[in-house]
Amino acid sequence: MTTTQPRGGVARDTWNVLTRELKPVVRDPFTLIFSLVQPLVFLGLFAPLLVGQSGAPVGETLGWFVPGVIVMIVLFGTGAVGSNLQYEMMTGSHERTLVAPLSRSSLLIGRALKEIAPIIVQALLIVGISVPFGFRLDVAGLVAGLLLLAVFSVGLGSLSYALALATKNREWLFWGVQQTLIFPLLILSGMLLPLDSGPGWMRAVATVNPVNWVVQAERALLSGDLGASAVMWGWVAALVLAVLGLSVGIRAMRRSS
Repeated sequence: MTTTQPRGGVARDTWNVLTRELKPVVRDPFTLIFSLVQPLVFLGLFAPLLVGQSGAPVGETLGWFVPGVIVMIVLFGTGAVGSNLQYEMMTGSHERTLVAPLSRSSLLIGRALKEIAPIIVQALLIVGISVPFGFRLDVAGLVAGLLLLAVFSVGLGSLSYALALATKNREWLFWGVQQTLIFPLLILSGMLLPLDSGPGWMRAVATVNPVNWVVQAERALLSGDLGASAVMWGWVAALVLAVLGLSVGIRAMRRSS
């Protein structure tokens, strides 16, 4: 007579999925550095242009620009993680995971939580690189900003995984939808360029863009203005996105076959 081991709870299953997903990152940390190429290009090319155009001190300009760059890391990095799951579906490894004695919700939550670690490491590297050039930050604000990025990354990553589950083996469809959404969110967040002088319709759309509020919150936090109203709205946007992303992602994972 054979017996089966009791199935662990969601928390235990989530931890197992999380550690499984982190192992490749630990074995190959170079991927973290390589993924910083794009943010560093923006930092190296856009920042001097902004300094020249604004005429403001370098430290002040970096104080406005660097928070946008670290949010960009989440937007481009976490927004594309669904491609990893899509690759697993195309190779059959995801199908084997589905039959493992793990709760379906943990398969999504563990993956989403995994995105926090590389995001924090990359954000700290960007901030560390910027400090010698005049970027001034508040330590307490940095800690709060990293927590905000973590919540934001969970929501965005969950939606990316949900998109992968919906598009299945149609890789072209995943990237088509992802790119169609990412760039408007980027431009209409004031991440790279101020929207103050933009058309009225742009400013109106930006008010309902959650990325815009997260960017504004990061700017306030890293400058030490922890009590700014933008911080509250940034947390609201990140939490709503996290709840929405996890809800949609878990439902998609439970229906996955």
